[in-house]
Amino acid sequence: MADEPDITALLVAARDGDADAKNALFPAVYRDLEKIAMANLRGNLTLEPRGLVHELYLRLTSAQLDARDRKHFFAIAALAMRQIVVDRARKRASQKRGGDHAERVTLSGLADEGAGVDLIAVDRALAKLEALSERQARIVELRCLLGLTVEETAEALGVSERTIHGEWRLARAWLSRELASPEGEAS
Repeated sequence: MADEPDITALLVAARDGDADAKNALFPAVYRDLEKIAMANLRGNLTLEPRGLVHELYLRLTSAQLDARDRKHFFAIAALAMRQIVVDRARKRASQKRGGDHAERVTLSGLADEGAGVDLIAVDRALAKLEALSERQARIVELRCLLGLTVEETAEALGVSERTIHGEWRLARAWLSRELASPEGEAS
């Protein structure tokens, strides 16, 4: 990802009200955000990665940017992208025509690359998982949405790699069962 000290310095300056730093931030992180968007949109035919990054930009620039550092910023960005994609899927599912057809995408690490996953069902399942284990939900978000490695996820959460391996295995199994159940697929 981008050069950490420069991004962190821009984030701190932007948080402190420096408009120039806020304006310089997105061009500095654009390519990294586009990679995260590609991971979020794998299999999604209704939104392009650049469109998702631009929508993210509009959301983040209209809000107070409160990221501590580069990693925290990218975690916030990945979660915001997920929410944008889920909101679009919900809107599409609620439309009069085609409302029965929830958007399906692949979710790296949880589904086979050829299999699609209903975004709304994934969002509901992640909310349930978060109620059971907040750390396992964060692990899924960091691994699937940000594409972090086990080592990077362990560092971000301040736990051992062994803990990440075990919790990742449990979270994947739980989510697979939840998404396969009739309740997990219901809209």
